[in-house]
Order: sequence, then structure tokens, then C-alpha cells
Amino acid sequence: MQITDHQAKYFANELTIRHADSGVDRLSQSLFDASVDLNPHQINAALFALNNPLSKGVVLADEVGLGKTIEAGLVLSQYWAERSRKLLIICPAALRKQWEQELLEKFNLPSQVLDSKMWRKLKVGGVYNPLADNKVVIMSYHYAARLEEQLLIEPWDLVVIDEAHKLRNAYKTNNKMGQVLKRALIGRKKLLLTATPLQNSLMELYGLSTVIDEQLFGGQKAFQQQYVNSTASHAQLKSRLEGFVQRTLRKDVLEYIRYTKRQTITVPFTPNDNEQALYDGISAFLDKDDSYALPPQQKHLTGLILRKLLASSAYAVTGTLERIRSRLLYLQQGVKEPTGFLSDLVDNEELGQEYSELFDHQRDAIVDIDSRLLSSEIEELTFHIENAKKIAVESKAKALLIALTQGFDKMQAVGAPRKVIIFTESKRTQDYLYQFLSNNGYQDKLVMFSGSNNTPEVTEIYQQWLQENQTNDRVSGSPQVDRRSALIDHFRNHAEIMIATEAAAEGVNLQFCSLLINYDLPWNPQRVEQRIGRCHRYGQKFDVVVINFLNEANKADQRVLELLTEKFHLFDGVFGASDEVLGAIESGLDFERRVQNIYDTCRQPEEIEQAFSKLQEELEAEINNKMQQTKQLLLENFDEDIHDLLKFQLDAAEKRLDKMGRWFWAITQHELTTKAVFDHDNYCFMLKQPVGTVAQGDYQLILKGQKQSVEKQAYHYRLTHPLGEFVLNQAIGRSLEPCHIVFDYSHHIAKISVIEKLVGCSGTLQLQKFTVESLDRCEEYLLFAALDEQGKALPSEVVQKLMHITASIDTTDVSSSAMIDANKKQLEALLGIEREQVEKGINDRNLSFFEEEVDKLDHWADDLKEGLEQSIKDLDKEIKIIRRDAKIAPTLEEKLSLQKQQRKFETLRNRNRRDLFEKQDEVDERREALIEKLENKLNKKSSVEDVFIIKWSVK
Repeated sequence: MQITDHQAKYFANELTIRHADSGVDRLSQSLFDASVDLNPHQINAALFALNNPLSKGVVLADEVGLGKTIEAGLVLSQYWAERSRKLLIICPAALRKQWEQELLEKFNLPSQVLDSKMWRKLKVGGVYNPLADNKVVIMSYHYAARLEEQLLIEPWDLVVIDEAHKLRNAYKTNNKMGQVLKRALIGRKKLLLTATPLQNSLMELYGLSTVIDEQLFGGQKAFQQQYVNSTASHAQLKSRLEGFVQRTLRKDVLEYIRYTKRQTITVPFTPNDNEQALYDGISAFLDKDDSYALPPQQKHLTGLILRKLLASSAYAVTGTLERIRSRLLYLQQGVKEPTGFLSDLVDNEELGQEYSELFDHQRDAIVDIDSRLLSSEIEELTFHIENAKKIAVESKAKALLIALTQGFDKMQAVGAPRKVIIFTESKRTQDYLYQFLSNNGYQDKLVMFSGSNNTPEVTEIYQQWLQENQTNDRVSGSPQVDRRSALIDHFRNHAEIMIATEAAAEGVNLQFCSLLINYDLPWNPQRVEQRIGRCHRYGQKFDVVVINFLNEANKADQRVLELLTEKFHLFDGVFGASDEVLGAIESGLDFERRVQNIYDTCRQPEEIEQAFSKLQEELEAEINNKMQQTKQLLLENFDEDIHDLLKFQLDAAEKRLDKMGRWFWAITQHELTTKAVFDHDNYCFMLKQPVGTVAQGDYQLILKGQKQSVEKQAYHYRLTHPLGEFVLNQAIGRSLEPCHIVFDYSHHIAKISVIEKLVGCSGTLQLQKFTVESLDRCEEYLLFAALDEQGKALPSEVVQKLMHITASIDTTDVSSSAMIDANKKQLEALLGIEREQVEKGINDRNLSFFEEEVDKLDHWADDLKEGLEQSIKDLDKEIKIIRRDAKIAPTLEEKLSLQKQQRKFETLRNRNRRDLFEKQDEVDERREALIEKLENKLNKKSSVEDVFIIKWSVK
């Protein structure tokens, strides 16, 4: 399509203006650039978060698996596109890398994981303030709490808090982390993400509300009186929650998202005599009361690790036993060991972030040494180590070969790729399995994935990947991130088997793999769900097969698998574990300790059965059925029109993105016509020469919903790519003179009735950009005014269609200037009317926002007053009871005592009555002050920019 400089400038403005309405146009820039498929509920949630600029934040509470990270990413992208770039993400430490990768891969947003080590590194590198480095800042809850003063100073545009249910008790004064984060982020707009906003008590909803805004409800006591102690007010509570909580259920989106199922295979094995002897021997070792290997303050956690490694492999437990023995030898020689035992144990095995955080607080104890006991313990450890080394090939490893055959047969039957990920909790077991499978027919088909990813084999894969991707933008520049990407690509394109530690359970997309083997099964259901979620996710084309091993000689192992399968439903169905189950297990590590306690204390099958039954009963008590009914009443959407709304928004988004794709492609061709060779069928081009800092090479524009032959080595071309920004800035920045533009409808492919009527006609046309600043945000409008040669105004939508027709400039027309000058006043008058309509729409919309916030303030004020009135009513009740008791008191002493108590309560009641009037005045004053603050935000500033004015004609 041939376009003029004027059309290019119009298209570029359309692509970059800041929309303010609540429709999909507001999200169009972030949607266009995002490398994600459109899901209507995610668009709906992002629009909900962006809706009211006066709001201090919202909670996105979709069920597990619906993509709250994507929803937050869309919101962050929109803030970034609107140049609001002070963005902070607070999440559990284990999810920091996942956030970094999702933002980079799906939204092309630069981000920085900040911890104490990175903070020091940036400061040494000359970064004065690591919180203001023009990147999205990602940090853990614990680290954010340590930076209270620094976070308070920064003018954050948006703070995203992931797994926000961790702050559900933030209203309690003894909840230190919640209190610190509330202080540090006071007044900042927040986006809270949680699948379980309500688990056991309505006070959890109140707690989350205080993180967003202390004035959503009138205080803890008032909330308890109104909603916790009275179910009659739940309808009112639901109405108030709708203003700041959005929840979508998985059943609501089945029309749009195809979920595959989970299937489970259990492969049994029986340990041989040597393996059983090792298990029994180490169990006895862990039972000892007095031990230098397991000092009292470390015994429980070290024992937990030993049990898990023992269940993993003899190879894993051997290395740990040797490490413990080495520690005792240092102790025997009176030499202080060079490194911390516990942290070393965790790091070597890559057991997970939660263990590292726990062991950071553990310290070796100073003990009086009994040399005879110490020598005996060293001998015992040596005995177990030697027995472990005698086990060359484990029974479970043999069962793994059976599992692989069964799993690959399943894959072949359904036409799924021959890919499997094998998870283990031990780095040593990972090494053992790599060697074992190499020796059993899988050599050159394996790849390992760990936390460090620094083996020679991985480095070779990484270097090859760097070479293959040097001419595209997949290389992030972060070796840690790029090594992960290289391994995933190698697994997808070359290997059949990935052997992974828990590092692969976070932030990795394995939707091309539908077979997963838990070589050793975590006791923590949350971690099991995380593993399965790498494969069983949106975009997976096949049912996911999960294979677990069953130790037929171990009753406790059997009950753990039974619990995870039958109670938690982790391995079957469409969705896996429910929010209720995962939410009830607030701390996965605590749950593991409860399981460990059964292993430690129960020996007979009857004891094990009884202990697990009790654990299951406790869990069922935590999953409160009544509270689930309350959650359904308060948080689920019963509007039958929700499906129509989602469909409407999806259709609108797809139409908008289709337009944006055509505009962007047309501008790109226009601005790079001498610098690039274009393949119009596949929306890609080859840049023949560098443009500024942008390298020459192949570029691919990805258009959603269109099949394209994507060049693997091409750079991903988007609005925020430096080349895209160059193209847009060049088009927008060009100064344009009045001229005559001829629109060639005769060669237009599609029929446009309103344009067809204009063939042979001419007139004048003016485009203005109208900018309005209000409510702390800037919004822009492109306004057209057009006249035909008789002076009749053309509708704006007709002019917009006209601008999409192939056009050229008629340089021979010498009369165009006179026609333009003659119509300028009339065009300006039309534009003035357009501006007035825009301002009226803004005023109406801002008024609705204002009324919404005033309603919140009125509710808050009423809550406070009702709380004060209720306290007086409670005292009146107490006084009545005391009066009654005084009348029937059998003795004079008791009667006098009660009358004295009555006078005391009456004095308190009278004081509270006086306080009520004062408090009511205070509440009213605070309300008025807040309203005045809101009114100040309503003040508007506006400006007008003439984009161009032309004579037009259609042929």
C-alpha cells in the first residue's frame, strides 16, 4: 500500500496516543507488543486494574492457571508505554526469575532482580540508585521489608504484589512484614495477585484491603461487627468488594481456553536387600537422641534433608553422609570447618529457596566433645557410606527404564513429541541418572537443567545457542537467563530427556513436552503442582502424563502418594489441585515437617496409617466448607452477561490489533523504503544497513491470529523495538506543509460504500491532536474535521476510512492553498465542537470516578460512626445486666459492689457519647479533606497541536 507522509504521521499518532477510556483501546499498545495469545478474561482483568485513576489499587484473584502474571504484565506494559516507568514487583523469592523471564519473553520489558548482592554490584558499577535504573524492579518480600525507607522515598507509579495472600494478616500489629510493607508503600497504587484472597476468615479480605487503602473499610472492629459477626450484610460486602476485587473462574473461560487433561501412571518397585538395609540403618541413625552429626537445633531440618535424599537415591545420600562425616572429622581434630555445613548442604543439592532461607538462620552449636561417642558416630557413618557405595544400580533406576518405555509408548499413541522431563530433588541424583541413562541407550538424547547450569556440556550447548542467535533479539545479555533459554531450546529441538532439579519447576515453559516423571516426589503439594504446571499449561496440545514411583516396601511412601493423588487430586482431571487445597497448605515446608514427623515416629503400618489419617483430617478441617460457600457468595461472578462481555472485548481487541498491524506495517514500508527489502506475504523484511544503533538483518512482525512463515533467526519487530521507535518517531516528527492529496479508490480491493460516494469529489481536511491532563494522567485524542467542496461536513468515521486508501500528493495543483485558506475558519469551528464533546465525555467519566471514590469515603465514614455507636450499645447492654443483677443481689455488699460497677460503666458510656460527637466531627472533617484532595485532581489542563491540513480528492 502506497501512503503519503501525512498518512504515515496519522498512523504513527494512532499507534502511540495515550487512550483513557475503559475499552480495549487503552490496552492496545501493550496487547500489540505482547508475545501472548489473547484471552478475553485477561483483557478484562487488565482493564479492571486500569479503570479508575482515583483508585489506590485492586486485587486480581483469578483461579490458579488463568494467567494472573499475564494480566499484571499487560498492566505493566501499558504503564511502560505511557511513560509511567517507576514499576515495582514484590513476590516470593522463588518466583523472582520467573517474573524476569516472563516480562522479557512475553512483554519485552527490561527488568532487574534486586537482592543485597545485586544492589552492591550495581553500586560498585556506578548506579547511584538501583531503584531508579529505568527497569522494572523485582524483589522478594523479605528484601522489600529490609528496604522500607528506600521504597518509601521512591515515587512508584505501580507496585505489583504477587502471592498477595501472604499479606492477609497485614492489619495485625504483630504482623511485622505486613506492617513494614504497608508503611513503605503507603499512597502508591497497588496491584495484588492471589488465587486465594479468602481462605479461613473474612478478616483476610479486610487485611488485603488495608494493603491497598486503609480507608476502604472503617477499621478492624467495625468490619468484624458488620460482616464477620453478621451474615446478613454479605450482600453489602459483595457490593463493596466489586470495586476492588476481580475474580475469574476456570469454568468461566472454557469457551476460550482448551485445557488438556492429566493422566497418571504409577510404576512400582521393591528395594533390594542392600537398599532396605541402608534405609533402615539411616532411619535408626536419625532416631538417635544424642548426636554430633545432628545437633538438637539442626536435627529436624538436617533429618528432613537426609530423608528426602534417602528417598531420592543412594548416590545422593552417600555424598551427604560423606559431608556430615567430614564435619565430624574436623570436630575430632579440633579444627573449625571452612564453610557452613547447612548452607553448603542446601546449595550442593539445590533443594530450593525455602530451605536456604531457613538455614540462613541456623548456626552450629559449641559442644563439649565426648571423643568415644564422636569416634563411634564416625564409624557408624563410614559403615553406612560403604553400604551405600555397594549399591551400583538401584531398583528405582531400573523401574525408570520401564517408566520411560511406558511413557514414550503413550506419547506415540497420541502423536505427542517424544519428550520427557525427569524431576529430582537432588543434584547428585541428577548426575547419577545422567550417567545411568547414558549407559542404557539414551546417550546423546539427554540434557540436564539445574540452578547453576555451568557444566562443560551445558556450556557447549550455551555457546552454540549464542552463535545461532547472534542475529536476532533472543539473547538477553544475562548469562543465567540465556543459559536457561539455550537448554530449553536444546531440549525442544534435539534432546528427548531433560533431567532437572527444582530449578526447572519455576519460570520454565515446557508446553512442547507432555510427559513428566517424578523420580522422587516432593512431600509439598505446591511444589508438585509447580512441576506439573511446567507442562500442563495453556498452549499444551496433548494430555499430560505424570509418572510416579511406588516403593512397595514402604507404607509411609505409599500413603504420601495416596494423599497427593486422592486428596489433592494433583495428577488427574483438567485442572489439578484446587485453590482450596493449595491455599490450606499455607507453608509447604511446614507440611513437609508434618510428613517427616510421621516418618520419624511411626514404624508399624498401623501407626503410619493412623498418623496419615489424622493429618488428612486436620487438612480437611482447614478446608472449611462453610468458608468456601462464603467465598462463592462474595467473589464469584453470577452475571449471565459475563460471557457476552468477554466475547465483545475479545472481538474489539482483535479488530483494533488488526488495524494496528496494518498501520505499523504501512509506516514501516514508508519510512524504510530505501533501507529494507520487504516480504509482504510474511510480514518480514531485511534491513540492508544499520539504522542508528539498530543492526542490519532480518526482522519479523508477528501479527496475532495470522499464520506466518516466521524466520527463526529474525529479530522480533514491535512498537517498542528500537527500530520500531525510530520509524514511529520519524513519522511523527516530520513537519508537513498543506498540500493536495489524491486518494485512489479505483485500485482499492475492498468495497467501502461511504468512500465510493466521494469518487470525483474534493474538499479540505484537518487533523488535530487534543491533549487533556486530569486525574494525574494524560490522555490524547485525534480529531478530524473535513468539508466537501460545497462546504458540507464529513463524519469523522468517513474521514478515518478515507485515510486508509492508497494515496499520492498532486504537486501540480496550484489552487489547493486558496481552498484550504477559505475553509480554515469552518474547519476550526468543527474541531472546536469536537473538543467540547471530548471535554464533556471526560467530565462525565471523571464525575463517575469521583462519585465512586466519594461512595467509598461515605462507606468508610459510616463504618467508623457505626463502630462508635456499637460500642455505646454494648455498654448499655452491660449496664442493663448489672442493674438486673443488683436488684436480685442477696447481700448488701454485693448490691453496693454492683452499683459501683454500674456507675463506672455509666461514666464510660457518657464519655463515649461525648467522644462520638467529637469523632463524628473528626470523621466528617477527614472526609471533606479527602474530597477536596480528589477535587484538586479533577482540575484539567488541555493543549492543541495541529498535525496537518490538506485539500483532498478521490478518484
